[in-house]
Amino acid sequence: MRFEGRVAIVTGGGSGLGRVLALRLAAEGAAVVVADVVEERAAAVAGEISEAGGRSLAQTTDVSNATDVEAMVEAARQAFGPAEILINNAAKATDRDFVDLDEEQWESDVSVALKGSFLCSRAVLPTMTARGSGVIINVSSVNALGYYGNEAYSAAKAGILSLTRSLAVRYGPSGVRANAVVPGTLRTPAWEERRRQDPGIFERVAAWYPLGRIGEPEDVANAALFLASEEASWITGVALPVDGGLLAGNLGMMEEIVKEG
Repeated sequence: MRFEGRVAIVTGGGSGLGRVLALRLAAEGAAVVVADVVEERAAAVAGEISEAGGRSLAQTTDVSNATDVEAMVEAARQAFGPAEILINNAAKATDRDFVDLDEEQWESDVSVALKGSFLCSRAVLPTMTARGSGVIINVSSVNALGYYGNEAYSAAKAGILSLTRSLAVRYGPSGVRANAVVPGTLRTPAWEERRRQDPGIFERVAAWYPLGRIGEPEDVANAALFLASEEASWITGVALPVDGGLLAGNLGMMEEIVKEG
């Protein structure tokens, strides 16, 4: 197993992509701290891991709060040892027109995704650099590289890409790698809720993607776990799109142009 004996922290680990990341890491041998702002969600995922024979700890954590983050890292250390893998997955997206966003909503979205990634990375780096090894995986989004709405969320996800490069260069000499995954639309609880309100939304969104479907959390977990593994030991500072080809281009637009010509 690729992560046998390793200690991992997954933020936003109580649902969606975070849940799958936590389960997959545990299935491959890692002891996983499932951190989530909602206590019940963290406990449920940690329970799934334990029932499957893995090692886990649920930790209620607001990643935008430095005290919470320090407590999370210390809880991991006491339970399993210093964190060797950090996946910064926690995020928040306010669905509101840009001109209708208030300062609190903007700050909340940016604080959870970008400030949270900063605080969590800062908290684990001292032990990673002292040990001479460690991996930080940041979850960004296609929203960081193109316009798909949710301006505060998008700005935070763009900042995460810059943070990833900075961490990779600054701490590479200390043996720490930092990479980002850049997901497109995923079949998460948030998107399932949209589908309940609009049953045809997945089919319409899938038409944007060259591969003709929206993603599954497992698609992104596959990429993230590769980047966290020794198989990627000479990869750092990258932003890996896991987006079904969305950022490569829009076939429908090209077909419309050709048709009009």
